[in-house]
This record gives sequence, structure tokens and C-alpha cells, in this order.
Amino acid sequence: MEEANQTGMVHFHFRPFSRLPEVQVVIFVTFLGMYLVSVSGNLSIFLTIWMNRCLHTPMYFFLANLAALEVLYSSTIAPLTLASVLSTESTLISLPGCGTQMFFFIFLGSADCILLAVMAYDRFVAICHPLRYTLIMSWRVCVQLAVGSLVLGFALALQLTVLIFRLPFCSSKEISLFYCDVLPVMRLACADTHVHEVTLFVVSVIVLTIPSLLITLSYVFIVAAILKMRSAEGRHKAFSTCSSHLTVVLLQYGCTSVIYLCPSSRYSPDRGQVVSVVYTFVTPVLNPLIYSMRNRELKEALKRAMRRLLVPQTQEALLGLFLSVKLNVDGL
Repeated sequence: MEEANQTGMVHFHFRPFSRLPEVQVVIFVTFLGMYLVSVSGNLSIFLTIWMNRCLHTPMYFFLANLAALEVLYSSTIAPLTLASVLSTESTLISLPGCGTQMFFFIFLGSADCILLAVMAYDRFVAICHPLRYTLIMSWRVCVQLAVGSLVLGFALALQLTVLIFRLPFCSSKEISLFYCDVLPVMRLACADTHVHEVTLFVVSVIVLTIPSLLITLSYVFIVAAILKMRSAEGRHKAFSTCSSHLTVVLLQYGCTSVIYLCPSSRYSPDRGQVVSVVYTFVTPVLNPLIYSMRNRELKEALKRAMRRLLVPQTQEALLGLFLSVKLNVDGL
């Protein structure tokens, strides 16, 4: 069995969403649309923050990092999923290919969750300690927190992926999802996976439970501080900056907790398929929409960027139309 792993003879294939070609085409178009919206929306946020000096603050620095992570996270899953959905035959993926996809999925997803906790801490300092905010959240600290989330995500992903892919896999089998997730792949092993399940639970606690507790604690202090504000405008501004982040947190942590914090014996492939679609395709689409709609400064910056992009093109098109008309008139 281990010889099969080492020689690379083991291949997996993904379970199709439907056996009907017409349904598969609809799913492909839907997923492609969501992927394109997700990438374009998150790239727009990243570039807008990067090009506008007025948005070079810790809050927007973390938001730009989150947007970049979402682009990479979506791109880890979507291309292979789209190819699999569109293919009339089973799309095979090798053992190293599956391990690579799983590593980047765990790495980017973990860093995403940890970064959301960092963003909650940033909001806590900004609202509860406004006079010390620039001192506490210096650029050095911001960079350390952002890099720290990546390093922790990388370390957890590397350890878990190596541990799982040291298991023996007997032959080519069907993964019950549309990508190489931990639990579906673990179920294909020809050995006892108790230690691996415990390791997965520990990683899930580090990535999901501890950050969610820190986020909850931060928002308890944030809400208490907001309620003490005398200015209605100040309360409204504080709630608006926090509500977008809290909405994204509920979407991200709610879906992933359903899968990774439940006992593996209760794992349902059908439920896993539905929930996985939400946090791999739907959530990356909603994140830029939520932040752009709820954040006035970012919304205004996006509008200015669109005007700078569209106005020269419109002027060029009008100039071209004017010159063509003039040439026709002169020809007459």
C-alpha cells in the first residue's frame, strides 16, 4: 500500500454535482460567475486601498491583506472545480496534486480566520483606546500581526498535510467533495485515522475556536464602549465600521465550524458539499460587497477609482467619434 503512494499510482477523482449534463452546465456558469465576481471585487478593494494614501491606516491594511487572501483562497479551489464540472469524464488528480491543493486550502483558510481575529483586535483598540491607538497599532505591529497570521497558517497547514499524506491509500477512489478537503481524503485511507482526526480537531480549535473567543471578547468590550458614547454620530460610525467585519466573521466561522468542529463520525458528505460551496464560492463573493456597502470611506474611494478609470475611456471614445464624423464631413 505504501509502495502505491510512493510510486504515484494513486489517483483521486471528485464526485460530480449531478449526472445530468444540463445541470452541470448551469453549475459551471454559476460557479464561474461567482469566481469572477470574487476575484474582481477583492482585487478592486486591494488596489483601491493600495492606491489611496488616505486609506493607509491599520484597519484598511488588514482589509487589503484579507482581500488578497480571498483571491488566492478562491483560486486554490475554483479553477480545478470548474474544469471538473465542465468535463464529461471524471477529472483525476494525483496524490501530490491533491496534497498541494489541500496544503494551500488549509494555509490560506487558516490565515484568513486568524486575520479576522487580528482585525477584531484592531477595532477593539480603535474604539476602546482611541488616544493610544497610533501607539499600540504602529506599522511595525501591524506587519508583525499580518505576517504572524501567515506563518501560523503555514505551519499548521504543513504539519496537517504531511501527516495526512503519509497515510496509505490503496487505489484510485472518489472524493466526496469537489476539492481535496481533509475529512473526505482522510476517509479514503487504508489505515486507522484516529490520531489524524484528533490532530485535525486540535488545528480546528487553534484556527476557529480560539480566534472566535477572542473576537467575541473584543466585541463585548467594543459594544460596552459604544454604548457609553454620548455622540449619536460617533455611535453610528463605530457600529458601521464593526458591523461589516462582524458579518464576515459570522459567515466564515459559522460555515467552517459546522464542518471542522463536529465529530468526524457525524460528518455527512451531502451536508459537507453544500456548506463547502458556501465558504469556498459564496463567502468570497459576499466579503467585498459587505465591506464596500457598509464602509463609507471605502465606498467613496471605489467610486473615485471607477470615475478615474471610466472618464478617460469615455473621453477617448467621444474624441474618436468626433474625429470620424469630422472626416466624413470633410470627405463630403
